Amino acid sequence: MFTKSIPSLFTVANLFLGIVAIILVFPENAKPEIAAMMVIIAMLMDGVDGRVARALNAQSEFGKELDSLSDVISFGVAPAFIMYSVAFQQLNPAPAWIITALFPICGALRLARFNVVSGMPGYFIGLPIPAAGGVVATLALFHKEIPISVLLTSTLVLSLLMVSTIKYPNFKKIGIPKNAIWVVPLIVVISVVLGIVFPDQLSKILFIPLVLYALYGLKKNVDRRLPGRKKRKRRKELQEEGVQSEHSA
Repeated sequence: MFTKSIPSLFTVANLFLGIVAIILVFPENAKPEIAAMMVIIAMLMDGVDGRVARALNAQSEFGKELDSLSDVISFGVAPAFIMYSVAFQQLNPAPAWIITALFPICGALRLARFNVVSGMPGYFIGLPIPAAGGVVATLALFHKEIPISVLLTSTLVLSLLMVSTIKYPNFKKIGIPKNAIWVVPLIVVISVVLGIVFPDQLSKILFIPLVLYALYGLKKNVDRRLPGRKKRKRRKELQEEGVQSEHSA
């Protein structure tokens, strides 16, 4: 019975870290660097729970629903609060509140679609909310270097990417062998220690791969729509058809 509950423990840890991240951006705490690191560690928990569930054959509808609810808090609400607290508070309330609210709303819509619509093998449809939340949480740490207009636009674009039909690679299917489960707590502990000791530096470093992942799907979508690419694809298909005809003859 306990074995079946292990994946849910990681999911609850994900939710707990999201709540801590929100608390850490309250004015009396004002620690956005550590709050962003909590979101990053929550991403690790989110990546581990599904793999552990598959390794232990403990997948369930309960775990799936708990995971979605946790993700809305940890990767929707928490990153939006971090960005609002460090960058948007001085703005006109209308755009600041709307864009802050739009981010978790789009995240919730994306998760709802994920739960009821069959995706494509090996791909997510729309930017996954953990990646979007990770970008927003770490992007907020650059609020002194980046104009607020860019932060607003970036948050809006990430919100729209979550509810888009753009395909993103799915790395969640990479499993963990059952005999290697013991390594997971070790990785989690090391990540938490590094996150607490170097919250600012580590968060900013992790911003780079996260934003590249978000841009990857956008680039692939643009490439697919370019006329030249369509012509090359059609030419390749015709060549392949010609080769197959020769072989069949």
